[in-house]
Amino acid sequence: MISIQNSTFAADINALGAELSSLRSAANGTQYLWQGDASVWSGRSPILFPIIGRLLDDKYRCHGREYSLPKHGFARTSVFSVSRITPDSAVFTLTDSPSTRACYPFSFRFEVHFQLTAEGIRVTHTVENRDDEEMYFSVGAHPGFNCDLGDTLVFEQAETLRTERIDENALLTGQTYPLLDNSDTITITPDLFVNDALFLSGYRSRRITLKCRRGYAVEVDFGDAPFLGIWAKPAAPYVCIEPWYGINDSYEKKEDISQKRGILSLAPAKSFSFSWSARITQ
Repeated sequence: MISIQNSTFAADINALGAELSSLRSAANGTQYLWQGDASVWSGRSPILFPIIGRLLDDKYRCHGREYSLPKHGFARTSVFSVSRITPDSAVFTLTDSPSTRACYPFSFRFEVHFQLTAEGIRVTHTVENRDDEEMYFSVGAHPGFNCDLGDTLVFEQAETLRTERIDENALLTGQTYPLLDNSDTITITPDLFVNDALFLSGYRSRRITLKCRRGYAVEVDFGDAPFLGIWAKPAAPYVCIEPWYGINDSYEKKEDISQKRGILSLAPAKSFSFSWSARITQ
């Protein structure tokens, strides 16, 4: 576990998964990240790479061969190297290995940079293609913030949105359900996540703010991420705000991972970066 701190905030990052495990006020110790019972949810802020969600039959094809990947990929269960530390920042790195190439046939470097700011934290993920051919991947974040029932999530702009649904196999069903109608606010209720996560796309906002009756707010900037997951176990006192470059499979079979919905491609020697940040106000 690596600890960083500035005059306002402190954070701990676990080398297992390069997972942000604690984010708290340096002044009074207020904890903003879920620290609860693993029987409810064992995560804190897992990183999703090289896929997001579940594959159909947990398998995909690439260059004529079949491979298997678990839900959300292998980054969250991989040990990252600590490549740089300063008092208020840390950089973690994962590269391909025989075990990754057995399930994901690309040479890559994946770097995660945590930087505390005066207002919170910024996390930047950079994927570099070290292969000699086009690389296909998804990448996303999954931070879970403490909250209570009755707290609200407020988009930057009024939105008209429908949520997609997954079934008991965590595959998209093709059905959508209305969520917002020219409104900006979602109230966290006991039944909001009874049908699992909210799977959103087509929004105009770049930020969403968790307004907590505990006396603070967490504004999450998810930038240009084309998909946003919002999730918790029903009635649990946390909510995950998840910017994604990728999404779960449906039941439609694909001949190659290049055809997967939301998949990113990267030419040899090129890199892709995305950041999310949490701005905390009292």
